[in-house]
Amino acid sequence: MNTDLDEETPFSSSPPATSITTKPHSFHFDSSLPLPKSSSSFLNHSSARRMSRSIYIVLIKAKINLLLPFGPLAIFLHYFTAKHVWVFFFALLGIAPLAERLGYATEQLAFYTGSTVGGLLNATFGNATEMIISIYALKSDMIRVVQQSLLGSILSNMLLVLGCAFFTGGIVHYQKLQLFNKAAAVVNSGLLLMAVMGILFPAVLHFTHSEVHLGKSVLSLSRFSSCIMLLAYASYLFFQLRSQHNFYTPVDEEVDTSENTDEEEELELTKWEAIIWLAILTVWVSVLSGYLVDAIEGASESLNMSVAFISVILLPIVGNAAEHASAIMFAVKDKLDITIGVAVGSSTQISMFVIPFCVVVGWCMGKEMDLNFQLFETATLFITVLVVAFMMQEGTSNYFKGLMLILCYLIVAASFFVHVDPKSDDD
Repeated sequence: MNTDLDEETPFSSSPPATSITTKPHSFHFDSSLPLPKSSSSFLNHSSARRMSRSIYIVLIKAKINLLLPFGPLAIFLHYFTAKHVWVFFFALLGIAPLAERLGYATEQLAFYTGSTVGGLLNATFGNATEMIISIYALKSDMIRVVQQSLLGSILSNMLLVLGCAFFTGGIVHYQKLQLFNKAAAVVNSGLLLMAVMGILFPAVLHFTHSEVHLGKSVLSLSRFSSCIMLLAYASYLFFQLRSQHNFYTPVDEEVDTSENTDEEEELELTKWEAIIWLAILTVWVSVLSGYLVDAIEGASESLNMSVAFISVILLPIVGNAAEHASAIMFAVKDKLDITIGVAVGSSTQISMFVIPFCVVVGWCMGKEMDLNFQLFETATLFITVLVVAFMMQEGTSNYFKGLMLILCYLIVAASFFVHVDPKSDDD
């Protein structure tokens, strides 16, 4: 009986000698075997939970997302009613939260790319709406709407967006002097002055009636200047990102490493989640922008406002909501290098890339899109660039500079409110 028990229990206190000399077993897992169903279901559950968390953060968490239903409502009113004012108004409200979320997603992506590339990405995605609106308007032969909306984006970014960022950052950090990379700001100012030169000469050539070939020289000069401006902007990108990368090192990069812990806490999206949301939000903003453009003329008649005022003032305020929100956000966090990259960098990209690109696209379409923005608009742009260049030449920011830029924008807005766009026959 005892021997039977010993055979059935080999791990007893007195094992036989043969059990000691037996060959030890090596534990080997075959990687070719499929995972258990419980493991695969766990992975699916975790990915679904991550996706739902991402949707909650981007589309539900922020209070401004309460305005999201106005976008589909504007599309519904476009097809089932003839009230262009309501379509215009609801489309504006629907674009505002999308543009703000666009800035948030870009901020999340900036954690992975750094300040310089982050500011460039924010300017690019912020201007994607303007580019799509411009191409859409070019197909409809609305050349003046293209010119005025792009001009309004430049004015809004340089005066209103930058002014609000300087003012808010100066109020929050009133006990310190906020600094930014002066060298990078000077390069942006130089590019903006070059853009003013490219826009100024066709207008002067037209209004002085000094064309060699009447009605053709302005268009030829505009197309040539646009190609030069595109080449200059491509060179600027290479200079900024590759050749002189250290030249654009942010001033606050070596200050206070304790801020890194705050950034890690605020990092809520992965790199690919941020990229995917940027693409989705850009497409949806572009869709609503198309309905917005269609309702401009009807809203102008109903509101008794000129199309110039709507194109230069009202449209860019909503179209630049992404830059507006993110620029203020970074200024409050004392990251003025990203603020400059968003506000001034966006204006540089519109003036040196988007406008010349629209001229070239119009050339390919057979549309006579030129750089003759009329004397009133060109003079406004020239003075604006000079004011902003003087504000940034010291490399410092405070709330008074921001207040001055905001007041300058109010003067510009009042000027366009009383401005009537000249007819082509009266030119």
